[in-house]
Amino acid sequence: MASWAPVYPAVVPIPVDLFVSKKHPGLNGDLGFADSLGNIVFKVNFDKSSKSSFKRVLLDASGNPLITVFRDGKGSWQGFKGGYNREDLIFRVKRTVKKLTRTELEVFLVGEISRESTPDFKTSLMYKLHQIYARRSKYRLTIFPGSVDHSLIASLIVIFLYGQ
Repeated sequence: MASWAPVYPAVVPIPVDLFVSKKHPGLNGDLGFADSLGNIVFKVNFDKSSKSSFKRVLLDASGNPLITVFRDGKGSWQGFKGGYNREDLIFRVKRTVKKLTRTELEVFLVGEISRESTPDFKTSLMYKLHQIYARRSKYRLTIFPGSVDHSLIASLIVIFLYGQ
């Protein structure tokens, strides 16, 4: 009797949900991104060695630095691969406010062929939910399949949350 096994594609393009909160176990108040099983995928630490309070480091689950973001003197944000090294700049972000309830991030990827004044993409998050009370201690982030690295999306969430 022949055995039958289903054949699945090597990469299944499905959305990924990450839950963003400061209340994940073991984070000690740092921001964390957990998968649907509660496993930490990314965590964000304040860079204690920096005198700037506007510097954040996105770490993987093992504590390795993936992206360091910090606010420059002009109010924009910059993202660097791994730790902070000027040669490893991967993106710049300009934060704009559209109306009273909508904040938009204009993302400029470094190394991409584009005009300096035109963002490579824009992203926005809405503050208002259609509820009277909305908890702000935990967010669900759904990342749809595509060519953007999940750590880049997580770093944009960090900029959105800490970029006031």
